[in-house]
Amino acid sequence: MSRPHLDIVVAMAENGVIGRDGDMPWHLSTDLKRFKALTLGRPMVMGRKTFDAIGRPLPGRQTFVVTRDPAFKPDGVTVLDDLDAALKAAAASAETKGVSSFVVAGGGALYAATIDRADRLFVTRIAASPDGDTHFPPIDPALWVLEATEPMVRGERDSADATFETWVRRR
Repeated sequence: MSRPHLDIVVAMAENGVIGRDGDMPWHLSTDLKRFKALTLGRPMVMGRKTFDAIGRPLPGRQTFVVTRDPAFKPDGVTVLDDLDAALKAAAASAETKGVSSFVVAGGGALYAATIDRADRLFVTRIAASPDGDTHFPPIDPALWVLEATEPMVRGERDSADATFETWVRRR
């Protein structure tokens, strides 16, 4: 098997907002189901604030949390103080599990630090422009190809329309 791909999974508004006050400024039950489908069985890397927003380790996913807080030691996750070490550990875990990729699942600082290393972006583009304090870095079309788009079928528990996008790095 070749080296595992680094995938980024993100939900973002038209204005690039991904968060406000430690939470997402929308509720998309349909997107949460997609997130589960994209991440189940794959190692995930996330920052402490993202982990805190989720509130617990997600079942069926080995989670690596990056933080500089030496006192942060929740049960059920691997805590590392270095992003490179977390990416290396997640890649090794993916190889051991025989899965083709691992996921960076937020937040803003980790997305900014990994977008130049990622192989694929799984973006849920929300049809809204809310205020927010956390943004996803711009997707440069010189570096990325939009491989697929699919309108999200809006469910009754979704607060906005959205489109699922798959981007692949130009080689």
